[in-house]
Amino acid sequence: MNVWDLDACGVLEAMGSGKVTSAQAVQGYRDQIERTNPTLNYLVEDRFAKALQEAKECDRRQQEGTGKLWGVPISIKEAYNVAGMKTTGGLFHRKDQVEESDAAVTAKLKAAGAVILGKTNTPTLCFCQESENKLYGRTNNPWNPERTAGGSSSGEGAIIAVGGAAAGIGSDIGGSIRFPSHFNGVVGFKSGHGQVDQQGHFPFVDHPLQERMLGLGPMTKSVRDTRLIYNIIAKTPAPKKEVADYVITFLPQTTYPLSKVTVTLMHQVKAFFNKELETEEAVPPWFDPSALMWQEIMSVDGGEGTAKIAFGDRAARPVWEYLKEITTGKSEWHRHLTWALIGARLFRPGAKRVREIEEILHQGDEELDRYLDKRILVFPVYHCGAPIHGDLYREIFSIRKTFLRYMPYVAYANVWGLPSLTIPVGTDGDGMPISLQLMSRNRNEEALFQLGEIVEKQFRGYLRCDHGEDQ
Repeated sequence: MNVWDLDACGVLEAMGSGKVTSAQAVQGYRDQIERTNPTLNYLVEDRFAKALQEAKECDRRQQEGTGKLWGVPISIKEAYNVAGMKTTGGLFHRKDQVEESDAAVTAKLKAAGAVILGKTNTPTLCFCQESENKLYGRTNNPWNPERTAGGSSSGEGAIIAVGGAAAGIGSDIGGSIRFPSHFNGVVGFKSGHGQVDQQGHFPFVDHPLQERMLGLGPMTKSVRDTRLIYNIIAKTPAPKKEVADYVITFLPQTTYPLSKVTVTLMHQVKAFFNKELETEEAVPPWFDPSALMWQEIMSVDGGEGTAKIAFGDRAARPVWEYLKEITTGKSEWHRHLTWALIGARLFRPGAKRVREIEEILHQGDEELDRYLDKRILVFPVYHCGAPIHGDLYREIFSIRKTFLRYMPYVAYANVWGLPSLTIPVGTDGDGMPISLQLMSRNRNEEALFQLGEIVEKQFRGYLRCDHGEDQ
């Protein structure tokens, strides 16, 4: 049985009916990874032999297995510690850093019976929305390898897009689940502030302003998988909600860039829901300031914390290493990282501005908690489908502050710590996936999942990319 098209729930159903064993599923995903990974470079470390042993044990104990992911083969972002595997952040000085214990999320997935196939690529220290590092190289988009797979959870986006695992796990502090979900055409869920434990995630986010922006969550082939996995890894499962009780608020066309096909898809989704639910068009509170606040929060320490991790026991010299890399290509640090560190120094907010941001967040949190009580926001993810390699980076990391034009759609959920569900709804003229994101406040996750299931049923949803199958 070909498991490539099966989501996690589908694998569970197939195992329950005797159509496939966990060991067969592991082998099926391994075959797909070995066929597609050489050109896409999404998996950077495998544990196939160990996974097969675990799968056989799951098969042997199938009748007593009670875990909600019992025997299901999954992938996991390189940033998560997995006992016996490396966590490098794409850094040469960590290339032999083998972890002795699991991250909190990893432990919960294993306790649920998941079988981890391997770890997937990220940009250096997850510090960019384009996935490339000096240790493992670049991840390519399965729909067109000349285009970006996004970041920082790019490897997860690509492996799920080609069906190389039943489901995966990413993390998001600046669109890092939603960019690769959008660009690769998979379902992704950024959890809300504080809902999933980041212990064992590398790098660990300890500054309070940055920590509130981080969301850990699943990247999947279906919303039903997203619900299942989120409720496994969350500190508290999502409470019951009814989407019929919610107003669906669509972001109107603004002055920010947005492709014609995305505008059309937004209108089509809204037209459908006009018949089913209460809808409106409105710009939510604090939308316009959010992109600037996101950049300032990311730069709150001038990048010093990230630089210390990146350079290890050596002096942090991002300017020198950036110049070395663009002139000789021989730096140990990718130019995306060093340029981002330079930008963090340039955009670092002063102490007075930090106090202003803290006051805005205090005020905004209270306002949005009321505003989103019975409301779901529908946003684009990015102004277009996946750009060619390098374009996304230039749009977000330009010294001309072009992030103010291109980051508002994703920055909003990060700055305000909101859960956000990304659903593929169509494709552009080049055949690249286009997604929308659904957002609300913490504790409204189930309403997001219910609305997401309607969207994926009526529109594109996940479709596996048959990368290389005609070769």
